[in-house]
Amino acid sequence: MKIIAAKDYNDMSRKAANIISAQVILKPDSVLGLATGSTPIGAYKQLIEWYEKGDLDFSQVRTVNPDEYKGLTRDNDQSYYYFMRQNLFNHINIDLANTNIPDGMIEDPQEACKAYDEVIKSLGGIDLQLLGLGNNGHIGFNEPDEIFTQGTNCAVLTESTIQANSRFFATIDEVPKLAYTMGIGQIMSAERVLVVASGRAKAPIIKEIVEGPVTPRVPASILKFHKNAILVADEEALSLL
Repeated sequence: MKIIAAKDYNDMSRKAANIISAQVILKPDSVLGLATGSTPIGAYKQLIEWYEKGDLDFSQVRTVNPDEYKGLTRDNDQSYYYFMRQNLFNHINIDLANTNIPDGMIEDPQEACKAYDEVIKSLGGIDLQLLGLGNNGHIGFNEPDEIFTQGTNCAVLTESTIQANSRFFATIDEVPKLAYTMGIGQIMSAERVLVVASGRAKAPIIKEIVEGPVTPRVPASILKFHKNAILVADEEALSLL
C-alpha cells in the first residue's frame, strides 16, 4: 500500500481529488467507486470546483457506490443516494442513469445482494474505488468478521459503527442496524483503490492496518495485498506510524 501524507484535511482532499481527476481525464468513461461519509466531502467539493472551471467532464463517467442503509428511502436525507446527489451528482454533468447505489428498500437481502452483484458485473470492472475508513477498520460496511466477504452482502452494523454514525441522526435509535454493502472481494477487484483518512481518531486503526497482520478482524488490512492501493491521510491520522 502506497501512503501519501497530507498536511491537513484540505490538503488530503486536494490530493485525493487530484488522483480521481487524473483518472477521469485519462479515461473519460471510467467506472468510479464512490464513498460516502464526512471524509470524502472535501474531495468532492474540489472536483466540483474543477468541473465548474471547465477542467473536468463527467458526462461519460459511470459510478458505483459500495453501500446503502437497509430500509431508507432514496429521499431520506440520511440515505447514501441522497448524500451523493447533494454532495456531488447535482453539481456536475454526470448522467444519473450511469450512477448506481444499492437499493435499500429491497426487503429480501438475497434479492438485493444478487441485484447489486449484477450491477457491478455489468460495469465490467471498477477503475478506481474511493473508500473511507471506519474506526474499526471497516471498508464499505464490511465489519470485522471471521472471513473476508466476497460479493454484495447484508451487513449487521457493529455498535461502534452505529455510535459513529449516530451524529448524522436525531437519535441513536434512528440509526439503521443493517446495510447492503459491496464485498471485500469486489473491492479488491478494482484496478485501483484510494482510501482517505483524516484526524487523530483514525491514527490507531491506520497503525493497525499498516503495521499489523492481514486479518478479517481488520477488514481494511486486506488492502496491503492489493496491487495498487493508495492511502491519502493527514498528519494527525498518520501520527502513530
